[in-house]
Amino acid sequence: MPLFDHFSILAPIYDQAIPSGERDKFLALLAAPPRSYILDAGGGTGRVAQLVRCQACHVVVADLSWGMLRQGRRKEGLRLVNAPTERLPFPSGRFERVIMVDALHHVCDQPATAEELWRVLKPGGRIVIEEPDVRTLVVKIVAVVEKLALMRSHFLSPSRIAALFPPQALTRIETQGYTAWVVVEKPGERD
Repeated sequence: MPLFDHFSILAPIYDQAIPSGERDKFLALLAAPPRSYILDAGGGTGRVAQLVRCQACHVVVADLSWGMLRQGRRKEGLRLVNAPTERLPFPSGRFERVIMVDALHHVCDQPATAEELWRVLKPGGRIVIEEPDVRTLVVKIVAVVEKLALMRSHFLSPSRIAALFPPQALTRIETQGYTAWVVVEKPGERD
């Protein structure tokens, strides 16, 4: 746990303060099968998980910030779990889809987080990571501001995010404006 939890302070205004972004594009990249299990890793208040809830029966939000999870309790149909993304309390191969939106740059150990996201993903499943594209000037400025605010932010380029996953991962990168999506697919058992 960090010494100072910025997110518990931001939690009451988080859903209103953070723009929704390209939800249609995100949902198209996710392409969640009906009745699937989806993990929103670092999902905070469940802002994004609530969007995908209509596509899946079981949506789990895992986050380290108790303040963010308290706000998530106001949303119906979400299971909330207090856990670091580096040590997820789920069995291997549990989820058909794993999402991480605007959170990877905040985790303490990005390689360990990627390893855990991969571990809990079912064969044939998909991870969608949405991050600010640090290659753009606006995001570079945001990165400096977050450092000055003593947040534990460490932004990675989309290609560096993709490289966190094992060689057998099928990855693709899409960008639009200041946003990058890294889509990671785990080959099925017969692939």
